[in-house]
Amino acid sequence: MRVLPLLSLMFLLAVPSFASQGTPVSYQSGAEPVNGLLYTPQGKGPFPALVVIHEYWGLNDWVKEEASKLADQGYLTLAIDLYRGRVATTPDEAHQIMRGVPEDRENRDLLAATSYLRSLKNVDPTRVGSIGWCMGGGYSLDVAVNDPKLKVAVINYGHLAADDATLKRINADILGIFGGQEKVIPVVSVKTFESQLKAMDKTVEIHIFPDAGHAFENPNNKGAYRADDAAQAWKYTVDFLAKYLK
Repeated sequence: MRVLPLLSLMFLLAVPSFASQGTPVSYQSGAEPVNGLLYTPQGKGPFPALVVIHEYWGLNDWVKEEASKLADQGYLTLAIDLYRGRVATTPDEAHQIMRGVPEDRENRDLLAATSYLRSLKNVDPTRVGSIGWCMGGGYSLDVAVNDPKLKVAVINYGHLAADDATLKRINADILGIFGGQEKVIPVVSVKTFESQLKAMDKTVEIHIFPDAGHAFENPNNKGAYRADDAAQAWKYTVDFLAKYLK
């Protein structure tokens, strides 16, 4: 029998199997069923809850891990699958799938997700929020615009709105995390977004990491991942959610 070195064995024991911990669920979005994974915290509810929205890759293991980590913080999380089971493995494939998702279906799926969470007996319906990265970060803002009962929205380098009529519809407290070297979402747009919300007396907290580019929180993004910045972004997220959702 092959014996693993002690350090290797300790490493294997220390790595949690995040992807196996979610419970598969299905909820209705119009006439269509939408699948997702539900992660339930330890303890007794009712819990605050979060819709966890994937990047343009789809519902992959990294997003499942983030949903699991947020459940460890005390939030019941629903990692939704906007791609109906497809997960991209190349940027070209990811762009193709993303472009194939109709905007009306995306909005319907997201609103159905928050409604589904509020229907659960172990969820506090007044404490439901959203969080996403990249494509999902923009969709997190969309939920805040379209769901007047949303409590918080966390936007990790996602698209933003600029017109006052749209921003006035937001009742959720907003956390935005962006890279200073961002090419997809220019810093000037982020600062304008922040100023507009503050002028409307909305609760908004923006953090810009000067040396980071797009998608710097995902370790699978080898060209742009920044471990220290990602750890700080996670701390900002945990602190914000504890203050405004928990």
